[in-house]
Amino acid sequence: MFISAALVFAAITVAAVNGEAVHYPPASTNINNLTYVFNGSGSPGIFDSSKTPNSKYGTYNWCNMPHVRQREYKTPPKDYTLQYVEVIQRHHKRTPYGSNTFFKEDVQWSCDGVGAVFGSTSPGTKSSPVQWQAYRDTQNPWTSIAAPGFVGSTCQFPQITSEGLEDSITHGSDLRTVYASRLGLGPKFDPKTAKIRVTNNVITSQVASGLLVGLFPQSKSDYNAALIQSSSFDSLEPTYSCRAASNLRADYTTGASGEQWKLHLSQAADLYAKLDKISGIAPDDSGWHASFDHYYDNLSAKQCHGKSLPCNLNDASLCVTQEVADTVYRLGSWEYSYQFRDAPASAKYAALRYGAWVLELKGHLQDKVDGKSKVKYIHNVAHDGSMSPLLGFLQVDQMVWPGMGSEVVFELYNSKNKEYFIRVLWGGQPMKTSTPLGTLYMVPLSDFFAYIDSMVGSANDLYTACNQ
Repeated sequence: MFISAALVFAAITVAAVNGEAVHYPPASTNINNLTYVFNGSGSPGIFDSSKTPNSKYGTYNWCNMPHVRQREYKTPPKDYTLQYVEVIQRHHKRTPYGSNTFFKEDVQWSCDGVGAVFGSTSPGTKSSPVQWQAYRDTQNPWTSIAAPGFVGSTCQFPQITSEGLEDSITHGSDLRTVYASRLGLGPKFDPKTAKIRVTNNVITSQVASGLLVGLFPQSKSDYNAALIQSSSFDSLEPTYSCRAASNLRADYTTGASGEQWKLHLSQAADLYAKLDKISGIAPDDSGWHASFDHYYDNLSAKQCHGKSLPCNLNDASLCVTQEVADTVYRLGSWEYSYQFRDAPASAKYAALRYGAWVLELKGHLQDKVDGKSKVKYIHNVAHDGSMSPLLGFLQVDQMVWPGMGSEVVFELYNSKNKEYFIRVLWGGQPMKTSTPLGTLYMVPLSDFFAYIDSMVGSANDLYTACNQ
C-alpha cells in the first residue's frame, strides 16, 4: 500500500514529540515462530559453503551473506545522482571464539601461514611485519591445565581464516565494480575521498586488509590507515557505556519481562542435554545455556569450513547430527529475532545500544549535503553485535542473525531538483522495514533524519538516556 511522504513524516514526527522509540513489530515468519523452530525441519539457510549459486543469490548464507555486486545491482533512474556511500558489514568467516570451543575438540584446525600480521611504521623507518602463529610449550606448567580445545592448532580463537580472507577480497572487488565508476574512486586508496574503519578486535583489521585489495587493487603494498575509536567509547563495535541499554535487554531476556526467552530455554532442555553429552559441557555452565550462541558458533564455524560435526571423545557413536545442528541454527535465528526485533522493548534497546553510530552516520550525510566533506565512500568493518542493533534500529521487516560478511549500505542521492534522498540496501537489495518509511528506496533524506530523531534524539539526549 502506498503511503504519502507527508503521512510518513507525520507519523514519525509524533513519535519524536513523544520522545520514545516506537516499536514496529516484524513480519511473522518461520524465523520468529517458536513452534516451527522446535517442530520444523532443515536449516534457515546455507551453512556449509561460502558459495551461493547465482540463481539463488540473495538466499541467507551464514558463511558468506549476499552483498552488493554488479550482477544483481539495480541502478536508480537517471534523475538521481549518487553522491556518497557508507557501508557497514560484519567481518567474514573465522575460527570459533575460544569461549565457544569444547574443552577438547575432535577435529583438526590449522592456521599455518594464515595468522594475523602486525607491524609499526614511522617516517624514515623500515619495519618487518610479523605474523602470529599460536603454539604451546610443555615447559609452561599452565599448558597442561588449560583446555586444549583444537589439539595442536596453530590458530588464534578467533581469527579470520584463509577462506574468510578470500571472501573479504571478493567482497571488496564486488563493491568496486559497482561504486568505483559511480563515485569516481581511483585504483589506489585515497584517504581524502575514502575511509576504512575497524573495531578494536583484530579480526576486523584482518578483513579490512582483504577488502582493500579488492576495493583499491593498486594499494596492495601500501600502508593504509584504518580509523579506530578507543575501546572505552567505540560506537562501531559498540563498546560505549550504556547502562540503560544493558538493563533493558536483561529485563526482556532473563528478567521480569523475559517470559518468552525463559520459555524457549525451558523447551530446549532435552536438546541441551543431548549436546552437553556429546560436547562434555557441564549442564550448569551458564555461559553455554543462557542462549544457543556458543553451540551455534561452534557448529557453524566447523560446517562453513567443511569440517565434520563433533562427536563424543569417548563414544564415537554419539555425534551431533545434521538434524540437531539445524535445530540449533533455527533456535539461534529465533533468539536474534526476539532480542533485536520481536521484543517490544527491542526498538528502544537498539536506539540506545547503536544510537551513537547512527548519529555519526547522520553527521556524515549532513556534511555531504552541506558541502563540508569531500569523502565519497566510508567502509566500516564490524561484528554481529554491530549489525544486529543497527537492523533493530532500522526495524528491518524480517530479522535474521547477521551472517559472515553481512552488510548494510547507505546510498545518498540528489535529484535534478537538488533534493536529497537515501536508499538503504540489505543483502544487496532495498531494505524492507516495518516502519512508516516502508522499503528504504529513495526516501527523502529529511524523512530519514526525522526517523533517526524519533528513535534517538540528539547526542545529549542519547548520553542522558544511557545514564539514567
